[in-house]
Amino acid sequence: MSHWMPASPCTPPGCAVHAGRARHPVPAAALLLAGCALTLAGVLCAPPALSLTGGAWRERLIRCWAHGVLRAFGVGVRITGPPAVREGAPAVRGGAAGSRAGTPGVLVVANHVSWLDIPLVAAVCPGRMLAKSDIRHWPVLGPLAALGGTLFVERERLRTLPATVRNLASALRGGSRVVVFPEGSTRCGRAPGGRFRPAAFQAAIDAGAAVQPLRIRYLAGPPDHRAPAGAAAFVGDDPLTASLWRVVRAAGLTAEIRVLAPIPAGAVPGRRELARLAQSTVASDSANLPAASVHH
Repeated sequence: MSHWMPASPCTPPGCAVHAGRARHPVPAAALLLAGCALTLAGVLCAPPALSLTGGAWRERLIRCWAHGVLRAFGVGVRITGPPAVREGAPAVRGGAAGSRAGTPGVLVVANHVSWLDIPLVAAVCPGRMLAKSDIRHWPVLGPLAALGGTLFVERERLRTLPATVRNLASALRGGSRVVVFPEGSTRCGRAPGGRFRPAAFQAAIDAGAAVQPLRIRYLAGPPDHRAPAGAAAFVGDDPLTASLWRVVRAAGLTAEIRVLAPIPAGAVPGRRELARLAQSTVASDSANLPAASVHH
C-alpha cells in the first residue's frame, strides 16, 4: 500500500449514522435538487464569471458560492478562529527574519471527513485542491474540480509522487493557495485523526510557503447541545448518492471549520517534522471534544 492510499478504520455502517432528527423525504428531496442545481450552476458559470473578475472579487465570489452550496444542501456553516492567511500575502516567516521578498502561496491542510469538506474549505479560503484522480470522473463535482484548477494525483502509482510534489511546489511558488487533506483518506471525525503524510509538506518547504491548518467538524442538534454528526461522514465504500441523501435527510446539521494559527515557513527543518507539527496543531484543537465524540 502506497503513501497515497492510507487505510481508515471508519465504515459507513459504523460511522455514517445520523442519530438526530430527520427531515421528511419531500423537503429533503427539494434540498437535494437545490444543492445539485447550485453546484451545476457553478460548473456552467465559473469560466465566464472567474475570467471577468479580479483576484479579490474572484475569491469573494467563490466563497459566496461555496457557502451557498452548503446551505442549499441544508447544512449550516460556522467559522471560528482568526482570518486565514490570504492568497498572495507576504510569506509568514519563522524566527526574526521577518517577511521575505516575493509572495509564495499558502499550503492549507485539514482533517478529512466528507465531500462536504471541499465547499466548506472553499467558503473560508478557496484554493487549488489536491485530489485523487477518481474525482475527475465524478458527476458535477468532477468538472467543477477541474475548472477550479484542482491538481489530480494517481495515488495507486507511487512513482508519480515526485512529480506531484514538484507540481505542488510550482503552484505555491506562483502564489497559489493549495488545499491538501494530508490524511489521504476520510475519517468520521469522532476518533483521533490519521497521520498527516509528509509529501505535500515537502512542497511547502521547497516553495518557502507557510502552512495554514484548519480543523473540520460536523455537528447536529440545538446550539447548546450540539454533538458530532455521523451523517456527514463519507467513508469507506460509501456511494456518493447514499451520502448525499443522508446529508439532506439530517436535520440541524452544521459544518464547523476552525482556522488555526498559521505555521510560518521555515518553522521546522524537515517535511516529517512539519507534517507532525501540522497534525498536532489540528489534533490539539479537538482535544477538548466531549467524550461522546470519541470512538469506544
